[in-house]
Parts: sequence; C-alpha cells; structure tokens
Amino acid sequence: MTTTEINPATRRTTARINFAKLAPKAFRAVIGLDAAAREGLDPTLVELVQVRSSQLNHCAYCLHMHTTDARKAGESEERLHMTALWREAKHFFTEKEQAALALTEAVTLVADGGVPDAVYAHAAAHFEEQELAQLLALILTINTWNRIALATGKVPGTDER
Repeated sequence: MTTTEINPATRRTTARINFAKLAPKAFRAVIGLDAAAREGLDPTLVELVQVRSSQLNHCAYCLHMHTTDARKAGESEERLHMTALWREAKHFFTEKEQAALALTEAVTLVADGGVPDAVYAHAAAHFEEQELAQLLALILTINTWNRIALATGKVPGTDER
C-alpha cells in the first residue's frame, strides 16, 4: 500500500494500492483505450465530456486533471463553470456539445434507466457513426478512469503525468 489519504468525513487514514504499479498491464490497456478513444474527436469536446463525467462520478482527482487540461487547451473558465449546469446554460455550448454532454450523462448514469432512445438519437444526429463510436469509447474510458481513481483513493492535484 503506497497512497495515504485522510478521509475528512471520518478522520481516518486509509492506504490504497498503486494501481499503475501493481496492475501495469491493465493500466497500460486503459491508457491505450484512452488514446484510441480520443482519435478524431475535437480536443475541446474531449475535455468537456471528461469534466462532465468526472462531476457526475464525484471524482475530484479526474475533475482537477481535466479542468486543468481544458484550460491549457484554451477552454474558458466560464464554460468550465457552466458544464455542471449545461442544460440551464445551453447558450454556452454548441448543439453538438450539448448532444455529447447529454450522452455522457446517460452513459455515466446508465444504471438510472439506460441510455434513452431520444438521447442516443440526438447524439447520432450530430455525430457521424465513426465519431459517435469514438465518443462512446471516450465516455466509457473516462468512467473507467473515474472508477480507478475513486477506488484507489487518488488525491486531487497530485497528477503525475
């Protein structure tokens, strides 16, 4: 056990494994999936999807990482702040981005009722089939990263890339 974290709710110290070190093949496979999923997608859209999924999954580690990456890529603070409430602030996002954010929410929260036909159809109307497949791969990948970070107790702001 290598990572130590103080849980503010219980004030207990919990140690977690270093997933990358102890499951290197699995870790490299997720890195490969991540790289493959991004191919052909607009980098701004990639970060918006990753930010929204991380918000929904309550993954502070990934949220910190992807808001930082989005800023470096030129994303505005205004849009980053509005991502959590994009439906109430649609004018900040293109129709295509809105379709991607809706699909991100449906796939991330799939246990709450699946991916509704209307959400899928809206995304399919804004993305070519290949691009839609890439978007789905991206959503699946960020959800995997969120679960890895949450399960292993990754601390926000300690990105080692």
